[in-house]
Amino acid sequence: MLTVQEKGKHLTLADRVTIEHCLLFRWRLVDIAAKLGKDPTTISKEVRRNRLLTTTCVSVSCEHKHGCDVTNLCSSGCNRPCARCIERNCTRICGLYMPRQCIRHKKFPYVCNGCEKGICLYGHFRYSAKIADAKYRESLTSSREGIDISAREFQHLDQLISPLCKNGQSIYHIFINHQAEIGCSQRTIYNYFEKNLFSAKNIDLPRKVVYKKRKKVYKPSAPSTQKHAFERTYDDFLSFLEQTPETRVVEMDTVMGRREQGKAILTMFFRDSSFMLAFLMDSCTQECVRQIFESLYNRLGHDVFHDVFPVMLTDNGSEFKAPLDIETAPDGRQRTKVFYCHPMNSNQKSRLEKNHEYLRYIFPKGASLERYSQEDVTLAVNHINSTARASLNGSCPYQLARLLLDHSLFEKFGLFKIPADDVILKPLLLKK
Repeated sequence: MLTVQEKGKHLTLADRVTIEHCLLFRWRLVDIAAKLGKDPTTISKEVRRNRLLTTTCVSVSCEHKHGCDVTNLCSSGCNRPCARCIERNCTRICGLYMPRQCIRHKKFPYVCNGCEKGICLYGHFRYSAKIADAKYRESLTSSREGIDISAREFQHLDQLISPLCKNGQSIYHIFINHQAEIGCSQRTIYNYFEKNLFSAKNIDLPRKVVYKKRKKVYKPSAPSTQKHAFERTYDDFLSFLEQTPETRVVEMDTVMGRREQGKAILTMFFRDSSFMLAFLMDSCTQECVRQIFESLYNRLGHDVFHDVFPVMLTDNGSEFKAPLDIETAPDGRQRTKVFYCHPMNSNQKSRLEKNHEYLRYIFPKGASLERYSQEDVTLAVNHINSTARASLNGSCPYQLARLLLDHSLFEKFGLFKIPADDVILKPLLLKK
């Protein structure tokens, strides 16, 4: 019974065992193909490609015997064609000698399986299912090794990607801005890095790190009952968003330097655009936070400030425990509303925590912030906000923020977009 032909399916070991069995009983090619549901050429190529020479031929006639015109190879001076020589030594001295092939080797079945000849001087070819399957497995692996690209094309790719990686740019950022020039997928680029083919190495990739296993697992804490968080808890925040779902939310935190009493960076993260602001403070205190907000409020004005910062979500750090200083303007008007995450629940403002990773590329953890100025911090933020993000479908936070935020914010605080190839996310950005 004929089976349905399966196109595009590789032969299995069971299929090859069937081929070997059919060859032994001298089945016709079309019958074997019909039994396996394959095209006859598939079976023919399989046998011819994987046949194995088990015995070389003994001295047999030359393939060119009938048309041979070679003479005097043995220097006998007989001037007779060597094909008629009684010594028959052309197998040893003629460079054109080619042993005749058995008719079974020239066309299907191409092998000696099932041959009933008792004595044969020709070479013996055999088809073995196990050996053929082993060769197939090896070919399947080796065919996918190496890189499918010319040396010249790879050199161009290396010259494009490696310098940008050494500036701290992510593979995604490079790919989005040079997709037409790269000509391969992101996964392929990562594979090249795994094989150490680029001039840049894995250590130059910003996220190629090994995270340490947590030593302690913190249990979620109960909602804060401290005075500063009264009616400002995370539960209150969720209730507020249910009533006003269109309200812009800005997450706020601080990044410390080497010493806790030294300079710190106040960060603000806009959820709707992944845009981040950062302000250098002389110390991580309530007074410094208040001064930052007073400066922002005075430069932007009440209407713009309230539009840009309607709701602030922060943690329970001591520097943020004066909510009225943040919420209330000098003239007594409410300029924003502050809510606090539950203690030990940084996941409630996880996007800001994750975005700090970019800041740490430029300001490594444990490094002092004393030598930096606000201009340095603003420059770093401009490079971070100009980095393409997969979460923004290939756009950078700056592009989206320009559509959502008041333009005076960018003009008054020196915020601008860095060209894609000039983005640097390493400490060398601020080396002086």
